Amino acid sequence: MQHRELERVLGFWAAVSIVIGTAIGSGIFLVPSEMIRAVGTPSMVFLVWIFGGVLSLFGALTYGELSAALPGAGGEYVYLNAAYGPLWGFIYGWTQTWVAKTASIATLATGFYRYASDFFPVLQQTMFIIPLPLGPGGKELTVNYGQLLGIVLILFLSGVNYLGVRLGGSVQIAVTGLKIALIAGIVAAGLWGGYASAASLQTLVTPMPGGVAGFFAALVAALWAYDGWNNAGMVASEIENPQRNLPRALILGTTAMIGIYLLANLAYFAVLPAQAVAGSQRVASDMMLQIAGPWGASAVSAAAMISIFAALNGSILSGSRVPFAMARDERFFSRFAAIHPRYRTPGSSLILLGIWASVLLLSGQYRELYTLVIFPSWILYGMAAASAIVLRIRRPDLARPYRTWGYPIVPAVFVLVTVALLYSTYQESPRESGMGLFLILSGLPFYAWFRRRANK
Repeated sequence: MQHRELERVLGFWAAVSIVIGTAIGSGIFLVPSEMIRAVGTPSMVFLVWIFGGVLSLFGALTYGELSAALPGAGGEYVYLNAAYGPLWGFIYGWTQTWVAKTASIATLATGFYRYASDFFPVLQQTMFIIPLPLGPGGKELTVNYGQLLGIVLILFLSGVNYLGVRLGGSVQIAVTGLKIALIAGIVAAGLWGGYASAASLQTLVTPMPGGVAGFFAALVAALWAYDGWNNAGMVASEIENPQRNLPRALILGTTAMIGIYLLANLAYFAVLPAQAVAGSQRVASDMMLQIAGPWGASAVSAAAMISIFAALNGSILSGSRVPFAMARDERFFSRFAAIHPRYRTPGSSLILLGIWASVLLLSGQYRELYTLVIFPSWILYGMAAASAIVLRIRRPDLARPYRTWGYPIVPAVFVLVTVALLYSTYQESPRESGMGLFLILSGLPFYAWFRRRANK
């Protein structure tokens, strides 16, 4: 079973839908409030969105070269392996499998049921309480009906992707297309619904925070909304003609996201003054509430659920390829290298990802874990982008069907801004950053164990 190969059945539009659909989740409906509180004016919010978008595009341009040259399952796992050796690939894969990707999946599923509770309030009610210190902060574990829905959704989408990558890709294309159409409707309502005002765009939050710290705080929020553009590389071994389709999908998908985010924010700030956005928990819902009343806010909740559904499907589809790739290289449990004989999917890895993400969702610990690994994850992202430069030097003979536009400036800028972002994050949250590093380095004993077992 371990000798079967994954099938290249995902076309160009499936790759684009993974880029867009995985990145655009709940952030587009939520983070403008956090950003305006950090920088104070709509114009600065737009500047941060553009800066974060260009930075993400620089990353996409760089990853385009890497994914075309090294089109294997696992994305950054493959690039880090090639540039720095198996240890760094393992650290990335270990972090993604046990914390970063699974906690992200749990976060998305939580966002889904919270929006669903607007229609079904019972989802917020407690099902039962486990009187053991298993919950956040060592408290007793409270389980509500929404968590059960989130777990069912995770396992359902794991099952869909278990039944074939073509099926999972088709679902991703359909739901991403619907998501974009719904967001376009919200933008159109905001800009042409009779409530937009140029004066609203000139308002500000007082007192105005601003400064370098405020800019980087807003940038972190924007990059969280853009995060996911890199996921298409994780399924590179299943994309048709990856040397051509992957770079194009990365660049087109990231560029489209920049436009979508800017238009959405233009609608928000044209309808709502900055102070109202800053005080909003759900800025898109509040905008539509003003335009169309309660049914407008309900429409946003439905759009958010569909948006999160697409992001969740894309995250499960792409994330499951990381433990599969590790196991193929004998750096993870061999069972997860298996490919289903009929469906030609990494079934065991999909099951692992779905079950562990469900455990994190049930425990309520995912938010703390996800926060902790943001800092070390960006170290690995920066190293992955730098690997384009490293491989140009170390492996000049490597076939590169696509070469990064603007090399070496584009990857260098991405790496330098990543370093600045890491410095700012460490200054703001030294304890959490240190704990995050410790968390991912805890995988080193397992790396030594897998290595010894492979060498026997």
